[in-house]
Amino acid sequence: MSPTAPPPLPAAHPLQEPHHDGSALYVDPAHPALGEKVRLRLRVPHSHPVTSVHIRHLADAEPRFVEAHELSRDDWESVWQCELVMPNPTLNYRWILAGGPTGYAWVNGTGVHTRDVPDAADFRLVTAPEPAAWTRDAVVYQIFPDRFARSSAADERDLPEWAVARGWDEPVKLDTPAHGSEFVYGGDLRGVAERLDHIASLGADVVYLTPFFPSESNHRYDATSFDHVDPILGGDEALVELVEAAHARGMKVIGDFTTNHTGVTHEWFQTALADPNSPEHDFYLWEPEGKFGYATWLGVRTLPKLNFASEALFERLFGTDGVIRRWLRAPYGLDGWRVDVGNMTGRYRDQDHYHQVARAMRAAVDAEGDKYLVVEHGHDLTGDLDGHGWQGAMNYTGFTRPMWTWLRHPNDAPKFLGSPLMVPRLGGEQVVETISEFSSHIPWSVLRHSMNLIGSHDTTRVLTLAHGDRRIAGAAAAMLYTMPSVPMLYYGDEVGLEGDYAEDGRRPFPWGDESGWDTDLLELYRSLGSARRELDALRHGGLRWAGANDDAICFLRETGDQRALVVVSRDAFGELRLPAAALKGIGEGRAVIGGGVSVDDHQVTITDTGSPVTIWVW
Repeated sequence: MSPTAPPPLPAAHPLQEPHHDGSALYVDPAHPALGEKVRLRLRVPHSHPVTSVHIRHLADAEPRFVEAHELSRDDWESVWQCELVMPNPTLNYRWILAGGPTGYAWVNGTGVHTRDVPDAADFRLVTAPEPAAWTRDAVVYQIFPDRFARSSAADERDLPEWAVARGWDEPVKLDTPAHGSEFVYGGDLRGVAERLDHIASLGADVVYLTPFFPSESNHRYDATSFDHVDPILGGDEALVELVEAAHARGMKVIGDFTTNHTGVTHEWFQTALADPNSPEHDFYLWEPEGKFGYATWLGVRTLPKLNFASEALFERLFGTDGVIRRWLRAPYGLDGWRVDVGNMTGRYRDQDHYHQVARAMRAAVDAEGDKYLVVEHGHDLTGDLDGHGWQGAMNYTGFTRPMWTWLRHPNDAPKFLGSPLMVPRLGGEQVVETISEFSSHIPWSVLRHSMNLIGSHDTTRVLTLAHGDRRIAGAAAAMLYTMPSVPMLYYGDEVGLEGDYAEDGRRPFPWGDESGWDTDLLELYRSLGSARRELDALRHGGLRWAGANDDAICFLRETGDQRALVVVSRDAFGELRLPAAALKGIGEGRAVIGGGVSVDDHQVTITDTGSPVTIWVW
């Protein structure tokens, strides 16, 4: 072999494969109207030679083929473009290539296939209005209000009969079945307002509050009313003050709403029990022969399930003067909602109003301006997020679960959200395959407005998942800030707060003991937040996988003006090698975080430096 010849590449190196995603490099416009012309582009490396390129799309559910033309060409690849008219509210499409190693190939959301494949992973483009524009740049910080921060005013409030006060430095009490509905640490909304500087230092500009309505638990998913803020949190006035303080800093605040159920002491449910002829009686699902006489969320007596066969319920929730819209207006001015257990909403036995609810709530939120609507969804999103309802989802299956399989420590394996089995530990290649497969089942516009999260108030905390391994915890932070979608941080993860599932993961933020903070981890979060604010590619770029091994995952985020190469590692990985011709101009780049990138005429070599992340930009 000539000493100047490039080293051989793996047979299936991802940068040698044709590529398309839903970002602006490949789709124009991103939010077309019905009947509008759309331009779609595909990059084809010369290592995969083609003689023709077509798009197969569905129009009125019938497959049609449109020929593409070569738009540009350089030493590494050609770019093909196809123009077609948006035929339906959802455009399902994939590419078909003539030529290449087998003479025939499909390209869909999971990659290149030399055999016929189902439509499930076809690319999708939707005519739904663009979601809240500010979410394209957002970083979300999730707060469980009772456990984040106390203001001095919290000491002056009387607790309700159900609540048992705990000192801020006392450990969470787990040896009683009532711990979730008794113990109150006294965090409040004015405490949140006093800590906005800390939140902003992480690059976060959206505060997501778990429920603030009055209830009979510290988690407040059992609301007694949707008309007021819980007095323990400071009441309506404290929410107004928090939103105003956030808006003054250019930050947003979103709330948490339960469309699936209320609390058993909710005023609607109490009216329904007292008067079977009341409109509220039709708001709930009744089971006269059942255990409680009414349907519940997962058999929990205190959480009666709402009945969306009731038109009056739709009006009470989503109408012009309904609950959802009222909190998005002055004087409260919330910037959106996260919807609790949205995947269950409207579904019960043979009843399924799920998509009707999603579209009604989307219409209500859109009617109030530039607002955000994201749904909790704990399993496969296929079919549940079509882009016309919820703007996005908490992406547990397309991000959190695969990340857990990569980030869990070899010596410790938590369970995941009710699974009877411990989370397996997988290598980077399998994690990339999992993310790609789940992401392919929803439109890019939904993916980019969804929340990526490693942990939440319902899961094991990041550092506990990592069994105390700071490199793994750093890799978790890096994946949050550098992948497409909206990063969602859970309060306290940035300082190394630990905790097992649910209540133990809701420990109070250790404001009084900063000596116990993991300052190196905190600084990494701040550096990543700064990088995301600085780099357009990290906020708006597409996603192209560039390589992976057991301990490292490498990918590109690209816009028309900027490229970012990201390498995230859970452990020492040796080195990764990429073709320099595929990364034209990389030698002129710079390291924003980390390092270990060297470039010659033929190869880019990324060497492990001990850092969990390298971001190289050009």
